[in-house]
Amino acid sequence: MRMLLTWAKELGCNYVRLAHYTHNERMLQLADEMGLLVWVEVPVYWTISWTNPETYANAENQLSVGVERDKNRASVIIWSIGNETPVNEDRNVFMGNLVDKVRELDDTRLVAAALEIEREGYKITVEDPLGDKLDLASFNEYGGWYWSNAKELPKYSYDIKFNKPVIISEFGAGALAGFHGDDDTMWSEEHQELIYINQLEMLDKMDGLRGMTPWILVDFKSPRRQNPVFQNFWNRKGLISNTGEKKKAFFTLQNYYKKKTKQYN
Repeated sequence: MRMLLTWAKELGCNYVRLAHYTHNERMLQLADEMGLLVWVEVPVYWTISWTNPETYANAENQLSVGVERDKNRASVIIWSIGNETPVNEDRNVFMGNLVDKVRELDDTRLVAAALEIEREGYKITVEDPLGDKLDLASFNEYGGWYWSNAKELPKYSYDIKFNKPVIISEFGAGALAGFHGDDDTMWSEEHQELIYINQLEMLDKMDGLRGMTPWILVDFKSPRRQNPVFQNFWNRKGLISNTGEKKKAFFTLQNYYKKKTKQYN
């Protein structure tokens, strides 16, 4: 855990997202010690049984236990109630109740979730109704990887319907450390690097942008990632490989953060 947070600081981060579940308490202790701000999250993820009372009780219990455990941590600045939950009325009620609960438990932190987005042409709209109850307009987007072409990213613009600080809670692309090609070659470090370069150009034009947590710092095991050559049951979106090798995109983002630090100091 100390190694991960040390890498985050080397990258130039002052803030990390602990997704998508409650992490070991030691991680928060280290964040306090090392001076990192933290987004804390519970595992309300994708599609679950929105109308099942037991499912809601489970989610509320995990949220309550986490807030009670970590509410006195100086590092914690955001309570997140979930990630990428598809918009429907039952979901809105479920998630809205979690917002009310966390505010009842602690009204001193920001409340967030990774909201849904909509795309049409080169316009990306953020109007997920859950955003009305949250403190941040925070959302995941994987331009250049799951949608669009990496070289098209600077053409996109955002229409964010909330007058709130914007946090990009996920963006990124996969690359196998040590695999090289031109910037059109999927899974190469050069392709991941190009996506980061063009993502950052696109995001710099966004009004209200106040932070980002690229997905993800380090490659991690995932049974859903089954490509036998490039994944082999690893999620390869890390800026650092599972063996600690920094990919080219790591240095692209590090340089971007250095420029931002100079700009605001």
